[in-house]
Amino acid sequence: MRIYLDNSATTRLDDDALAEMMPYFTEKFGNPSSLHAYGREALKAVDEARAEIASLIGAKASEIYFTSGGSESDNWALKGAIYASKAKHKHIVTTAIEHPAIIETCEYLEKKDGVSVSYVPVGKDGRVTPEAVIKAVTPDTTIVSVMFANNEMGAIQPIKEIGAFCREEGILFHTDAVQAMDSQAVDVNELNVDMLSMSAHKFHGPKGIGVLYIRSGVRIDRLIAGGHQERRGRAGTTDTPLIVGMAAALRKAVAHRDEVNARVAKLRDGFVARVLKEIPYVYLNGGMEHRLPNNANFSFGFIEGESILINLDLNGIAVSSGSACSSGSLEPSHVILALGVPEELAHSSIRFSLGRDTTEEEMEYTFKVLKESVEKLRSISPLFNMEKGTGSYV
Repeated sequence: MRIYLDNSATTRLDDDALAEMMPYFTEKFGNPSSLHAYGREALKAVDEARAEIASLIGAKASEIYFTSGGSESDNWALKGAIYASKAKHKHIVTTAIEHPAIIETCEYLEKKDGVSVSYVPVGKDGRVTPEAVIKAVTPDTTIVSVMFANNEMGAIQPIKEIGAFCREEGILFHTDAVQAMDSQAVDVNELNVDMLSMSAHKFHGPKGIGVLYIRSGVRIDRLIAGGHQERRGRAGTTDTPLIVGMAAALRKAVAHRDEVNARVAKLRDGFVARVLKEIPYVYLNGGMEHRLPNNANFSFGFIEGESILINLDLNGIAVSSGSACSSGSLEPSHVILALGVPEELAHSSIRFSLGRDTTEEEMEYTFKVLKESVEKLRSISPLFNMEKGTGSYV
């Protein structure tokens, strides 16, 4: 049995989306920038996809800019806002739990351009408060960037409230909504956002295509020069098949959102309850309220997370020990550390991210293998054999 529980890292391409994409790899292969019939045919498909994506998030087609994915969209939002600003002193407000695409872009701007950055802390539930974000804002604040939902422990942030403050104060507000698009209602007007990032492969679309929504009237510098594509906002040959696939996948995700959420949340809740009840020295990272319905992130006392991951993988179960974008790092997750989790426990964190195809049988098998793996690894752990029964580990 092979079980995929790493849907926060990527999802399987939807069959219907693939079918809609295929003609644009073969007979409808024209470049949308070309003026001949082949080009016009491709451009029509791109325009229709752009309009559909816009309608699904309450935007205008002219506010949708295609990118290579969420990381590029995040980079463009922050760098574009900073480089377009005429202010002498520039300041970014973000959170301590952002995706590396935000964190590392902020660090780059700090080092290269002297931009100051405030990293707002979160509570044990993984959420920032609007008040904490507002307190971090200064007269020099150029942009506020707060993710819609965290990629590691699933905490959903109070985007609407933060956006309302930013709108009132005339401060640009960006949200990385990459993890939220398939399970949360996303309306850019209700959320009060000026910019929003998304990535198709997180909601059963193709890899390599994303969107940056930029509200009409917002001016940011381009990130990639060299062509007139995306209304001269982002150079590069327009990838018609991927754009068509993204629209098809988002359409399906929105249409089936409520039923998928209900089914997946029930499976996740049952799994969480059983893990916490039947496996000792296990801790749920983040709160259960305001959490993505498919996410469960645990720390397992006395053992390394990677050891659990390897044992599960050997039994056909795919999970993650952190963000897919930093999986090669030996450092503990900055997200889990931000919750106040001790470093030794942060090293033992495992993320289970269910998907729309996950079954009850798969979760039953996963629990069985997980429990056996933890017992096996602890039996050979000197730390566990010294400390077990004391309750002093955390």
